[in-house]
Amino acid sequence: MKRRSGIKVMGQLIGLVFPLLHIMAVAICLGVIGFLCAIFLTILAGGGLVYGLQGKTPAGLSPEQIFLLLVILACARGILHYGEQACNHYIAFKLLAIIRHKVFAALRRLCPAKLEGRDKGNLIALITSDIELLEVFYAHTVSPIAIGVLTSLIMVFFIGHYHRYAGIWALVSYLIVGAVIPLRNGRKGAQTGMEFRNGMGELNAYVLDSLRGLEETIQYGGQQARKTGMSEKSANLARLQAELSRGEGNTRAVTNLVILISSFGMLFFSVLLFEQGQMDLEAVLICTIAMMGSFGPVVALANLSNNLNQTLASGERVLAILEEKPQVEEVSQGKDTVFENAACEKVTFSYEEETILKDYSIVLEKGKITGIHGKSGSGKSTLLKLLMRFWDVQEGKVKISGEDVRQINTGNLRDMEAYVTQETYLFHDSIENNIRIAKPQASRQEIVEAAKKASIHLFIQSLPKGYDTPVGELGDTLSGGERQRIGIARAFLHNAPLLLLDEPTSNLDSLNEGIILKALKEECRDKTVVLVSHRQSTMKIADRICEMENQRLS
Repeated sequence: MKRRSGIKVMGQLIGLVFPLLHIMAVAICLGVIGFLCAIFLTILAGGGLVYGLQGKTPAGLSPEQIFLLLVILACARGILHYGEQACNHYIAFKLLAIIRHKVFAALRRLCPAKLEGRDKGNLIALITSDIELLEVFYAHTVSPIAIGVLTSLIMVFFIGHYHRYAGIWALVSYLIVGAVIPLRNGRKGAQTGMEFRNGMGELNAYVLDSLRGLEETIQYGGQQARKTGMSEKSANLARLQAELSRGEGNTRAVTNLVILISSFGMLFFSVLLFEQGQMDLEAVLICTIAMMGSFGPVVALANLSNNLNQTLASGERVLAILEEKPQVEEVSQGKDTVFENAACEKVTFSYEEETILKDYSIVLEKGKITGIHGKSGSGKSTLLKLLMRFWDVQEGKVKISGEDVRQINTGNLRDMEAYVTQETYLFHDSIENNIRIAKPQASRQEIVEAAKKASIHLFIQSLPKGYDTPVGELGDTLSGGERQRIGIARAFLHNAPLLLLDEPTSNLDSLNEGIILKALKEECRDKTVVLVSHRQSTMKIADRICEMENQRLS
């Protein structure tokens, strides 16, 4: 994937702020006024001290008035800063919620075709830590840039009204600290920042993989290899973090050096103008103090670059997901139909360079059980995914009731189909809620009836909490056969006219297989069933058996 520039990433992220632009404007105004209060607090305090030593007061103010003004400026600075931060964080957390919604919507559009085989650990890192890191951008980057620019311009005009050369000196100093140094550091650390975010995602994936495969690792003595792999990835992250930290340290050192040179440079430059009669002593004093005390906003910009590389890398990863085009576009302005039959007409389908189905045709008659038998890798599961329109064919057509599935509204298509996969995924929830996924508004009685049809009701009743029993993460408290029967119960609850079963008895013993097949035969008399299996015993309930060999039916 071609990397986009940091400026482009920032522009696209800022584009998301437009719905909250009025709050951002308030934050910027509060920030600018707050920094001006802090700067003029320094100017007034420094001027008052110098004038006090001379027995004078600046602008004809009494010591009491100066003290009161200092207190007002100090209190105003605190209140304004609080208001600015409150606005920025409101924007940040509001936008994070919006971005999470957009990311999950994008993932839903991309699945399953674009997410098949995608590194799940990296996705987890993206939807958690990457999005969370954008809080830094929205709360501590967008408005500080505007605040830094506006405050610096005001101070350039303020210093410049004493002498235009002093204003030019201030402008150049602000540009170096607030623009040149951050941009230079950003270019140097951009690649490292992206490597760090990608490395974090890879480590997440490795840890997740290690936890899921813990039993196999222990069984085959792979602990040391996994430990070594984790250590290597952690060491690589530590190296990248150290590199980023070095960059941050160098940036701070250079920034402080430039501020010191600029401040003393203003002093020497003002004294030189004073000796030439172009500035009075008051102007020298105010310009020098103003220069020394006005770097706060641009220092904030310089410090942004320290974390900005990682933030922009996270932003680029999030934007890449949001912009990624789904392989299968959902249809919402197409046709709605009623299920009559299904068919494939001379279908050819490939995963990248590997051809799975070639010139494949089949008709699935209404009310019949069609068994598809064949060895692993012959394309049986792919056929069901094409009927579900998880993928689109490269050639030929998949039809429901004579209509190309690409012309049928996606919601209508999925309502007509129920799909039971080889490996039933269970959410970390109760058995009841895992079955209810197929019909969110289903009553307890409907769920019980579906479980009875799948021959798992008695097992559920035997559990201490019955249907309220939690299944554990990934359903690891249940056997493979029990998980599979919950998947079948989901299909019965969905009650679709077309039932697609992918190896529905692969995890069952002969006795339970017979029970499930008997239930399918009895409960699916008015349904069209596609029964995929490599077992000959599973095919005995089929009205018609098709052998799949060499990417074709025989």
